[in-house]
Parts: sequence; C-alpha cells; structure tokens
Amino acid sequence: MRKQFFTSDTHFGHENIIKFCNRPFANVAEMNEAMIERWNAVVGEKDVVYHLGDFACRIKPDEVAEIASRLNGYIYFLTGNHDDETHRAFNRGHLPNFSLLPLYYEAEIEGQKIVMCHYGMRTWHHDLRGTWHLYGHSHAGLPPLGKSCDVGVDAWDFTPIEFSALKAFMDARSIHKAPAFKDYTPAEK
Repeated sequence: MRKQFFTSDTHFGHENIIKFCNRPFANVAEMNEAMIERWNAVVGEKDVVYHLGDFACRIKPDEVAEIASRLNGYIYFLTGNHDDETHRAFNRGHLPNFSLLPLYYEAEIEGQKIVMCHYGMRTWHHDLRGTWHLYGHSHAGLPPLGKSCDVGVDAWDFTPIEFSALKAFMDARSIHKAPAFKDYTPAEK
C-alpha cells in the first residue's frame, strides 16, 4: 500500500533561506542533499507526496528538474509564492513525477477531510467539523489553530511527514472555536 506524505517550503537552491530560517546547513548544496536524503529515507518510489508550495527558489528550471528527478514518489504540487522556476520546469514537461493542483485544494485521505493551501488560514471549510487545514509558507512561525498544521520542512526536521504520524499529531488537537462560535455546534450532515 502506498503511503501519503505532506511537506512544504523545501526552497531547494535558495541560499538565503538558510539564514532567514536559521536552517542548520553550511550552504545550499548541503541543504539540498540533506533534504533529498531525508525525503528518500521515508518516501518510497510508489508513495505520494503533497507538496504545498515553494519547492525551489532562485534556480533554473533544469536545476529544478534535476532535483525533482532524484526524489522518490509522485508529487501533487500546490503553488507557493516562490515557484516561478518550478512552474517553468513543469510547463516544459521536465517534471514527469508532478501533478499541479489548484491553489486551494480539498481532499479526503483515509476518511479524513483535508483543506490544503500554501498559506495558513484562520478559518476553512468545515473547520468546526474536524476538517484539517494543512499549510506551509510560515516556516514554523505561525501558531497552529484547531486542526490546522504547518507541514513545512522547518516544522518537521526537513522531512515530509507521513499521514499516520500527522493523524496522531492532529488527533491530539482540539477543534478551535473562536469566541463568537463558543456555543455553536454544527448541524449533523
């Protein structure tokens, strides 16, 4: 059975992200290699990865393609704010292991409804019914709210997180009700 993984904000090729996010790498080559190694240590060739944006930054489309070709699994990709070159590589047909998803995407995985977006939202479709919201962009800097979670590499030791591990984490979180909704209970389906 193939596994499902989630990640975001790898920023392959982006030298400045090391200092911006205090990443523990000496240079971009070390960062790229460490993240490829950590990815492939958990993701199998037939597994699926939902990448929620900012795959690569400040590198050419052929470099994006070279990195992508070294990663295990099939990648469902939502665009982030630093993905111009990733899009160029995709549009040129250089990312055969990628499918492009819309900027806001709803899925159901193993019975769990999930809303995915590059950006962290404070409210999302069926948030009060236990639907998860997975996001990136904030580099572990946005506090979680209810069943929301930053799946970016800066929050998960530079490694994609597998669905079952994420489920254990999310099951421990309560559904957040803002003060205006503290007495509100959604109607049954």
